[in-house]
This record gives sequence, structure tokens and C-alpha cells, in this order.
Amino acid sequence: MTDTLLPNGMKDGGGDGSYFRKGCNPCAQTGRSKLQNKRASLNQQIIKQMRMRAGAENLLKATSNNKVKEMVLLELSYVNSNLQLLMGQLEGLNSSVEVYQNTHETANIPLIALGLKETKEVNFSTLFKDFILEHYSEDGNSYEDDIADLMDLRQACRTPSRSDAGVELLAKYFSHLPLMESRFFSPSRQTGIFFTWYDSFTGVPVCQQNLSLEKASILFNMAALYSQIGTRSDRQTIAGLEEAISSFQKAAGILNHLKETFTHTPSYDMSPAMLSMLIRMMLAQAQECLFEKTALPGIRNQFYSLMKMAQEAAKVSEIYDQVHQSMIQTPIKDNVPFFWSTMSQVKTNHYRSMAHYFVASALLDHQLGPSDDEDQQEKTLSQVYDRVPEGRSPLDILKSKDERKRIGKAHIRRAILGHEEALRIYSLCHHLNKMDILQDILKASHQRSLNKYSENENEEEFTDYTEAPDIISKTENKAEMEVPATTKGPLSVFSAKQRWTAPRTVRLHPEDRDLGFTLKGETPVQVVSLDPLSPAAADGLKEGDYIVAVGDTDCKWMGVSEVMRLLKDVDEGGIDIHVISMMDSNPPMPTKSATFCGNLPKTYSMICLAYDDDDKNPKSRKVTKKSSFINWGLKNKLKSASTLSLPTADHSGALPWNKPCPTFPSSSSYNNDSALY
Repeated sequence: MTDTLLPNGMKDGGGDGSYFRKGCNPCAQTGRSKLQNKRASLNQQIIKQMRMRAGAENLLKATSNNKVKEMVLLELSYVNSNLQLLMGQLEGLNSSVEVYQNTHETANIPLIALGLKETKEVNFSTLFKDFILEHYSEDGNSYEDDIADLMDLRQACRTPSRSDAGVELLAKYFSHLPLMESRFFSPSRQTGIFFTWYDSFTGVPVCQQNLSLEKASILFNMAALYSQIGTRSDRQTIAGLEEAISSFQKAAGILNHLKETFTHTPSYDMSPAMLSMLIRMMLAQAQECLFEKTALPGIRNQFYSLMKMAQEAAKVSEIYDQVHQSMIQTPIKDNVPFFWSTMSQVKTNHYRSMAHYFVASALLDHQLGPSDDEDQQEKTLSQVYDRVPEGRSPLDILKSKDERKRIGKAHIRRAILGHEEALRIYSLCHHLNKMDILQDILKASHQRSLNKYSENENEEEFTDYTEAPDIISKTENKAEMEVPATTKGPLSVFSAKQRWTAPRTVRLHPEDRDLGFTLKGETPVQVVSLDPLSPAAADGLKEGDYIVAVGDTDCKWMGVSEVMRLLKDVDEGGIDIHVISMMDSNPPMPTKSATFCGNLPKTYSMICLAYDDDDKNPKSRKVTKKSSFINWGLKNKLKSASTLSLPTADHSGALPWNKPCPTFPSSSSYNNDSALY
């Protein structure tokens, strides 16, 4: 079940030694790849059956011939039966958690991992090159390699490795989507590029022409990949448990980011109700791993240690009960695999029974001695119970040997009943029946409670039906979402939303080293305070023009100091500069928008990954050769890619094109209209 990887360092066709990250080999016959291939095949069969059903329903509405209606109804029954079978097979794939478990796992209850969403291949080449020529007045063919790199990156994201490198790959592509949106996806026109993603629970395809679905699906797959990393971790070691805890918390954080940012995604698996349930499930599994981490060194057979573990186990049970309750709500229950809800119910009963077993052990195996702190034990016991048995106080129970035994045996009886209920629920799901390790753990826990009860059973005693009180849940280490760090969005000068003139050539002739204007702005620089009598103004330079080139040097991404450095050594012969003018335009909004992320499609700026407000030293920037409008920075920078634990904001200064892009744009990037102009 280990992932088969293509080398991360692959020489490009140009032979310049640059590097580009790849995903897993899609032909590798690993357990996980076979599962994804089955999922892709099922998705295609489901869409075929759905098309047949739609055609039959349309024919049924259109025809008035009774014989035709009978034939169509018969065909519909076959199609619906086939859809039911395919949905059942897809549910079986979502229930195949054993593929994602650690290969050496022998003593832990299996965890649930999310499957990756499948997508169709997309070709950006022709449409992007046409847009570059039309909108940016540049030859699109000169950016063919950059577009190919972007397509390769998206293709690699379809088969990411189950590791931090795989998450980094998805994060890399996600960070490019806002930039791609600002460069090529204008709100006033459709690009003709369709992004299709399949629902991970129903297999139903969703198609959109904007990038909202693309962004949301990549985030979902990042969370799914983190959940797979968590289930694969070795939970027999502290390091493995810490990796699992961190992975599930990151998965929950990314799902929460997805829920808050993309509120109207048309895919059912990313609906708010479904995401809320998935967040609870990830946090429940993180809490379960925290419990295992506490128990791994061994539980000391002491009163306080046992009471503490009882409350920790009760906390895990409580969270899984909340997960189960959310799974059985409409409409989630219709699409969540039965295996998932059954597993959460089994764990609810199992950990609740463990809590009662620990309290029973604390009461039956330990007596209040002269050297014990009576007040502290009374306080501990009162904090464990939500109610004390009628007619008794915590101190009465602690001081009386008979009372301790009576209440302890009551807890053991509840533990036995809970384990029996867990085994009964386990037997109801045929997917759970395949997991022998789970059955072994449940039976061993049940037998341990039976042994504890038999040790304290006295045949001469009358049967006591005292009911043990519920145990208050409490934890010292609560699972929390790890929220991804946010970064600033790019500027908005060169974007698909803005319109400007074609580049014009202006000849500069400095007079007494005075150019006749001043410059302002970050990147690109803008002409201000233009002297209308200067030679530059006479040659066509206008107030507010943007300088895009000085001589043969492209300066779209240069600051004021860098452009001035190019202009200061101009001789008497002068130098040509290339400028563009922003055009006032209020294009009509489209009558229909395919964007489901808010009322109107939002765009981001085109230029300036290099922008950073904290960059106060523009002199340190080097003058580089001409950069591409769509230079994604995919090469020459991933030779020593660091492991991604969680994306963080870059405070090291400017973010040049040849550095990895920020992983998560901030919420303001999606909603700040003032940044668009």
C-alpha cells in the first residue's frame, strides 16, 4: 500500500536542469491507486446511467403513446436499478478504510479516511493563448511552455502522493488559482473552459466555467489527503500518534476554511451540512488519537489515573455520538456510507464502556486508606458524576467498602452492556464484518469487563440492580482545528478585469537630467506630475501611464528605484520606453453567472506575486530578464522543497516569481472589492 512516486526532480524538455514536481504514477498498482481507478470508472458509469434516465424521462413527458410509455417506464426501472447498484458500489469504496490503514497496524481501531475527488483533464493551451493575444496584446505562443507547466501541475494534482509532498503539490496549484483567475477569467465574458469534478459520495458530476468549483475541490482533496496521512500513521508510537493528531486537525481546519469561503458550492459533498459533519468526524478521530497517546505509555493502576482516563474515554464517546447524530440527519443520512455511521455508533458505545470500566476499577481495586487524601478523592469523584446515586454522597461511597463495591459493580454492568451493544451494531454492517481487528478489540474489551465482574461476584450476595450514574466527559487535550495561515492577495493592475491600450513607444530626452515627470507605485510604476511642456509629453506620454519596459528591459515587475536606476544613465541620445494607459470601461455584467461563491464572480489581480507591504528595501531587488505574464514560477525553485506541515505567511520580504506561491489567500482576497481596482 505504499505510494509509488515518479521522481520529484524531472528534467524538462529544454534540458536546462529545471525541476518540476510530479504526482504518483497513475499506473502504479497500489491499493490506494486501484481504489481511485475504481472510483473513476464508477463515476463514468453513473453519469452514463444518469444521461439515459434523463433521456427516458424527457421522452416520457413528450410522448402520448401508451405503448411507448410502457416501454419507457420499463427502461426507467432498469436504469434506476443500475444506478442503485452503482451507488452501492461507490458506498463500498468509501467504506474501504483498510486500504488507508498503517500496514503494521495490529492493535488499534481503524480510522476513516476521505477519498479524493475525481476530475476530468482540462486543456488551457488554445484558449489562454488566444486570450493573451487579444487582451494583453502579446504573442500567446511565447508562453506555451508556461501554460504547459500549469497543465502538468494540474494533471499531477489528480494523483498526489500520500505524504506532505502531495499536500504541498495541491497547495502549490491552489495558490495559482487566484492568479490564473485574475489573468484569464474576466467577469464580462466566458472563457469556454469547463471544470468538471465528481461528487465523492454520489459520483454525480458538477461542471462550471469559473474557478470556484476548482478551488473548492482542491481544498477538499487537501483535507482528504491529510485524512489519509492520519490513518496511515503508526499509532503504536508517540511520533506516529502526533502525526495522526496533526493530520486530522489540519483536515478539519481546511474543511472549515472551505465551508466558510465557498458557501454555495453545487457539489453535495461540499455542502455546509456535509462539511460540518466531516469536520466533526476529523476532530473526533483526532480526539481518539489524543486518548491513545495518553494511554500508550500505560495507565497507572491508581485512583486518580483511572478516574482521569475514564473522563478522557467519555470525551471520545461524546464526540463520536455527536458525529453519529449529525450523520443520521436528513439529507446527510441518504448519502453518507452506512459503514461510517455504524463505525461512529460502535465507537460511541465502546469508549463509553471503557469509561465505566475505568471508574469500576478505581472503586473496586482501591480503598480509602489512612494515608489517602479524603477531600481530594471526594472532589475527584464528585467531578466524575453528573449525579450521585440517590441517598448517597461521594464521601459515603468512598468510605464504605460495600458502597464502593455496589457502585463499582454497577459500572461494570454498564460496561458489559455497552460492549455487547457495540458488538451487536458491528454485526449489522457487512463492511465492518470484514475488519477482523475491530472485532478482536471489541471482544477483548468485552471479555475484560466480564472478568472484572466475575472477580467481584459473590454467589451469596443478593442481586443488586443499582444503576451506575453517567460519567462527565473531560479532557486535558482537546482536539482543535489547525486553521491555515492566510496571506495577502496580489495587486490588481494587470488583470482580466482591467482594459488598457496597446503598448506605445515614447522617446525620452532628458534635459539637465530632468525627465519631466516623476514615478510612483510599487509594481508597475506609474507616471505622475508630468510636465506638459516636456519632450516626453510632446512625444505622447500621458499622466497616469504605466511604464512596462525601458529600452529592451521589461519592467512590469520593477519598483520605482529599479526603474529610476535604468533611467538615470540615459545619454543625450535618449532612450525608448514602452507605456500603456488604463482605459475607462464599465462592461455590462453577464446575465447569468456560473459562480456559486457569492452573488458575482470575484477576480484577483494579475500581477505582483512580488508585492509585499513589508518590503521597504526595493534596492535589494535584482533587475531580471523579461518575465512572462504567466510565469508561474514552477521551475528552478523546487529542487529542495521543504516539507509542508501547514502553510504560513511569508514575512521574509518580497515574494518574487521564482519563489513558491503563498498557499492560502486570505478571506479578504475573496471579498475585498476595493482591491480589484
